[in-house]
Formats: sequence, structure tokens, C-alpha cells
Amino acid sequence: MLHSITAFGGPQGHLGMMMKTFVDKRRDVTKEELMEYVSFCQMLPGASSTQTLTLIGYKRGGIPLAVVTLIIWILPACTLMGIFSFIIGNIGGANLQTSAFQFIQPMAIGFLGYAAVKTYAISINNLITRIILFFSTWSTFLFFKTPWVFPILIILGGITTNFSSKRIPQKEKVKPRQIRWTNMWLFVLVFIIAGYLSETARKQEWEDRKVYNLFENFYRFGSIVFGGGDVLIPMMLDQYVVRPTAPKFANSKQNIIRIEKSELLTGAGIVRAIPGPVFSIASFTGGIALKKQGVKKQLLGCVIGSVGIFLPSALLVLFFFPVWQNLKKYVVVFRSLEGINAVVVGLISGSTLYLLKDIPINSFNLVTFLNILVIFSTFSTLTFTKVPAPVIVILCLFLGWIF
Repeated sequence: MLHSITAFGGPQGHLGMMMKTFVDKRRDVTKEELMEYVSFCQMLPGASSTQTLTLIGYKRGGIPLAVVTLIIWILPACTLMGIFSFIIGNIGGANLQTSAFQFIQPMAIGFLGYAAVKTYAISINNLITRIILFFSTWSTFLFFKTPWVFPILIILGGITTNFSSKRIPQKEKVKPRQIRWTNMWLFVLVFIIAGYLSETARKQEWEDRKVYNLFENFYRFGSIVFGGGDVLIPMMLDQYVVRPTAPKFANSKQNIIRIEKSELLTGAGIVRAIPGPVFSIASFTGGIALKKQGVKKQLLGCVIGSVGIFLPSALLVLFFFPVWQNLKKYVVVFRSLEGINAVVVGLISGSTLYLLKDIPINSFNLVTFLNILVIFSTFSTLTFTKVPAPVIVILCLFLGWIF
């Protein structure tokens, strides 16, 4: 519990705190084990910090302690973000532009830009990854409104880096081992049921169709997101902000989920100021999505967002980890990961460019100047200083309060 309310700074900060708490202080795992857990979780979709902590609990007490660890880790952050969904929801998207939260949105763009540069240094290191980066960046920017652009790019990236065996050769033959499929079958079953109910609710216009749609959306996000919260945010922007403006939905009376960009970006900024996983923004988004249906439904939206986004992460990590010693010998996994990581950098870069295009530069005024200043100040502060993310958020709130 202490770790869950003090772990600021996103996945990078979480790793340092896990090293200090669970390796140096408590000695729950060794440094080598922790780094293996981190490397393993980077290969899976979902919240990597959450999955790493789940594995620490799994090692100490099996599946029961893993589940308890997961709940304790996500509960404070999800609760706080759920509360913020009520606060921001009451303010309204239009009023956010003149409230204390008005500079949180450009700050969130600064965070995305920083994530792009940071991941570039880690994942882009040869010609093929540079080509993948270029292609995925501009594909994301140009086809942001196209459904399934993200998973298609991820699949293509993983396939592309498997064409060459020179960079990562196969060193040994792999002997197949017996695999327990329970968690994987459960993962697939929930995916199928959620998709069926969501589609049926859409076609038959159920009264509570948004509830079913919301769970399917977040379960799908949690199942395909590689790269953490910085990739989840663009996916939510596409699903809830951009796609509802498409011609077939814009003038439609369909009861689809629509969220204002200002509200979603405000939540993306606020999540940087609280401890815990960045994926807790799903609690905020779920609440905002159902805010017009009353307090009870908004609270239900917060719960759906939390469960939907973290459930696939837990099921996947608890399925794959028991066969990790066998799985990690398959070189195809590492070759695919090289391309997937390059695509992730492209997704973040393309999303940053897509959001930057909405900054008004034709009608240049004080607010426009401050928006641009906040974006580049946030990026520079994160890049060149050790100022914690919560301090940046507080400064942006103060700036918004002044103006």
C-alpha cells in the first residue's frame, strides 16, 4: 500500500522505487529477477508496471497474493482519477479553456513529446527501425481517424523485423513444454463475450449500450496496447474524440460515446500528478464517458474503466509467466519486439504531431503563446532537469489560475 501511494513518475520512476522497496529493503526479489520481470512485461500488451508488481506478488504467494497486490496497487490511483472525472465533468469541456485546468492540455502534449524522444533513444538503433518509425509516425498522423490503424501498424512492425535473422539469430533449439491454458482461454472468452455484447447492444440500441461498449473498448485497449499509457491516450483520443466526428456518426442519432478533447487531455495531464499507474486514466475516461447519465452511471463508468483496462494485463501476465523460461528462447519473439517497439515510438510521435496541429497559430494571441510555451517548457523540463512530474502539473494549474 505504501508503494501505491508514493510511486510517482510513470514506469521509469516506478522501476526505481520497486528496486528500492522490493529488492533493497524487503528483499522480496533479487535485482536480476526484477529486471527479468521488467523485460518480460515489456513484451506483453498492457500496463507494464502493474504486471511487474503482479509478478512480485505471484512469486511470494501465488495467484491469491498476485490478485491482492494488483488491487492494492491500482486502487488509490483509480479512486483519485474517478473523483477527478466528477470534478472535470462538472466544470465542462467549454469552461476548461478558462479554468485553472486550461494549460493541463498543452502540458499533456509536452509529456507525449518527451515520451517520443525518450523511447526513440531506447528503441531506434538501426536502419529498419528508423524506416518503421518514419512509416508509423506519418501513418498515425495521416490516418488517425482510421479504425484499427494502431493494431495494424503493430502487427506489420512485428512481421517486418522477422525478415532478417542476422541481427538476432536463433542460438538454440527449443523443446516444447506443456502449457496450462486456463488464463489464456479466460482472456479469449472475456474478449469474445465483451465483443458480442457490445455489438449486439449497438445493433439493437439497448438502453445501456454505452456500458457494454465501454467495457469492450477498455478490455480491447488493455489487450493490444504496447508502450504503456503514452500509447493508450492516443487510442482513447481516436475512439472517443476523433471517430465520433466522422461523417457517418457526426449527424447520426446513435447513442455512441463522445468525449470532448479538452476533457480527455486534461485527464491525461492530471494522471501525471498522482501516484500509481498511468493506465488509471481509464477510470477518469470511463466516468467522463457516462457523466450525462447520472451519478450512479458515472460511478459505474469509473469501475468499468478500471476493471476493463487492467483485467487483460493480469490474465496475460499470469498465463505467460509460467512458460517464460521456454518462451524467451523463441527468437521470433525478440525479433517481433524490435519492430513493435519501433512502431510504439512512431505512434507516440504521430499522435504528438496530430495534437500539435490543433494549436492555433493563425490567430496568435497571449493564450496561444502560453500554450506553446507550456508545451516546450514541459518537454524541456522533463528532458534536461530532474523536476518531478507532479511539480510540473502544479505549476501549470497555478498558471491557469492566474490567467
